[in-house]
Amino acid sequence: DPVPSVMVGDVELYFEIHGSGPRVLSISGSGASLDLDPGRATGALTRHFTVLMYDQRGLGRSGKPDRPYTMADYADDAAALLDAVGWDRAHVVGVSFGGMVAQHLALRHPERVDRLVLACTSSGGEGGSSADLLALADLPPAERGARSLALLDTRNDTSTDPPTLAPGFEQLARWFSRPDAGDEAASRGARRQLEARDGHDTWADLPSLTSPTLVAAGRFDAQAPPANAEALATRIPGARLEFFEGGHLFLVQDPAAWPAVTAFLQG
Repeated sequence: DPVPSVMVGDVELYFEIHGSGPRVLSISGSGASLDLDPGRATGALTRHFTVLMYDQRGLGRSGKPDRPYTMADYADDAAALLDAVGWDRAHVVGVSFGGMVAQHLALRHPERVDRLVLACTSSGGEGGSSADLLALADLPPAERGARSLALLDTRNDTSTDPPTLAPGFEQLARWFSRPDAGDEAASRGARRQLEARDGHDTWADLPSLTSPTLVAAGRFDAQAPPANAEALATRIPGARLEFFEGGHLFLVQDPAAWPAVTAFLQG
């Protein structure tokens, strides 16, 4: 079968479409690629929606152009992907870094976004920034792993033996034990994403957002702390704020999370 990908400017974007129903664009987080989620074709959203998902530039099976990336690049990639598949508009669900991209998408291309879900994310600027993953990237792997676990859920404690893990983290361990493939282009692409993320700041422009918005957050998230979610929801006109039982990965940890997102998208 031909690989579903499209040229968007100077980058080839790999994408998949699953499910049926109203259209949803799903935008994933830092370092994420579709291949990391073997159950993606049968995920929570695909039971109710037609979901367009993709590997962002620098990641997975998408192109990794050898130049700096900006948040505007990521937002414009998403809009161009909608063009390429013939979608004039869609609901948008952005998770973590994807939530940052979704903010820029909704600000730069407001006519493309119906309902907007911003999950475990931040505005940057005065609304607070998510944890500095670029600083973590250069740490030795063991230290990086321990720091990451603490950021992902404040209940994780790597100082105990064995480490104390928050509920739901046992089955998530595989995400943190991925060996680096040693692929230079992939490593560079992932770093360029973190560098673009470092410049993320939508705070000044958020009051102009017009899409009905749900800000969803985990109570125990230290990567995108609850205060950042509160700031986002206060700054976006009419936004709804919901907290869930979990940390940065509350969508996996709290069984109530995806049903709440689905209900919001169904309006």
